[in-house]
Amino acid sequence: MDKLSIYVVEDDESIRTMVVYALNGSGYEARGFPDNRSFYTALDQTLPDMVLLDIMLPGEDGLSILKHIRTAPRTAQLPVIMLTAKSAEIDKVRGLDLGADDYVSKPFGILELLSRIRAVARRTVESGRKSPEEQDGIYEYRNIRMDEGSHTLTVDGQEVTLTRKEFQLLGDLLRNQGRVLTRDQIMEQVWGFDYGGATRTVDIHINTLRKKIGDDGSIIQTVRGVGYKIDREGGR
Repeated sequence: MDKLSIYVVEDDESIRTMVVYALNGSGYEARGFPDNRSFYTALDQTLPDMVLLDIMLPGEDGLSILKHIRTAPRTAQLPVIMLTAKSAEIDKVRGLDLGADDYVSKPFGILELLSRIRAVARRTVESGRKSPEEQDGIYEYRNIRMDEGSHTLTVDGQEVTLTRKEFQLLGDLLRNQGRVLTRDQIMEQVWGFDYGGATRTVDIHINTLRKKIGDDGSIIQTVRGVGYKIDREGGR
């Protein structure tokens, strides 16, 4: 398998240099960028496998950059790990709400960072490199058709662009038709870790997903005080 390419967006030169050096020495192909302009220029030329994105940046901050990444079809599924200040709890929640795959609090150790990168890669990059035969399959429900092999979703025959988190979330609900998934279960299955402040994050992703698939409430059901489910009725 080719080396994973990682873009590091960090304005602190000492941190950026240290992280890029450590990643390159650990078998990755890493490049560093001090701001949004240099990052966007590189992103337009070559799409990396993953981005490490600092929140506190000059000019456009990391959360705004993340929103840009998630709303552009070309980068909507790009794995992103946020680098946050240790005390900035609200930034962690906002990052997850906007579709971040994970976060690492500063100051962090390189071993911790490498562990987080490997975990996100297992959930995202490496799973995306599986052959169609290795993917889970095709799910159809009413006017929805999801193909995990090609990572596509169609509604009434029209392709709908989902972020990777939205795609994983819908896939989990379709695989578990008839079962209620709690918010904690969804957080663990989709984000890969349990985070106490995740309720709002899960609800926001559900609401966005409903809008994209035209769900009037009859497909993704809210089970008050518990979580969400898709009924078996009408699915196959």
